[in-house]
Amino acid sequence: MSIITRFKDIMSSNIHALLDKAENPEKMIDQYLRNLNRDLGKVKSETASVMAEEQRTKRELNACQDDMEKMERYAIKALEAGNEGDARKFLEKKAVLTNNLANLESSYQLASTNSLQMKQMHDKLVADIGELESRRNMLKAKWSVAKTQERMNKLGATGVNSGQSISAFGRMEDKVNRALDEANAMAELNAEPKDEIAELTTKYDEPSNNNIDRELEALKDRLKK
Repeated sequence: MSIITRFKDIMSSNIHALLDKAENPEKMIDQYLRNLNRDLGKVKSETASVMAEEQRTKRELNACQDDMEKMERYAIKALEAGNEGDARKFLEKKAVLTNNLANLESSYQLASTNSLQMKQMHDKLVADIGELESRRNMLKAKWSVAKTQERMNKLGATGVNSGQSISAFGRMEDKVNRALDEANAMAELNAEPKDEIAELTTKYDEPSNNNIDRELEALKDRLKK
């Protein structure tokens, strides 16, 4: 039956394998759920149709069997009434029904098999949807944690680069300080030698303000007189 072939991929679907291949599992979950629910609607409709076909063929089979039994009962009654011709007609009708019975049994077996497959397909699809819906929040939470960790990893890499920049700045600072120290040392070496004797004599020279002090004392004496 065409419906069985049409939905054969649903029977063999693997939700988790599809999610493993998805670039964005969060969006894939929602999209896959929408697809499954859409397929479930189709499967329900087709399953109901196949089940109805099974019931129809079963009724026809039961009706044929009932008619065969009825023809046999009427044949017996006709013989009991001494009407062998009527009994023959009833048995001829039973023979026709017997030939139809084989076809009806074949049709019923096929319809029953199709109905069973459609029920299995329907039940599997319902189970897949239920499983995915029950795990949707968990999968989304895991995906959110994974994306957060990814951003943290990127920030960590930025921190490493910042540390390298700070380290490089420190090396430049050391280089500048070393150059400054060398320049100061060179300036000191280039300066004229100090005259230690000249510096020593100034230690014992009288300060220039001693004359002022003596003049100030003389003025005081004059005022006293």
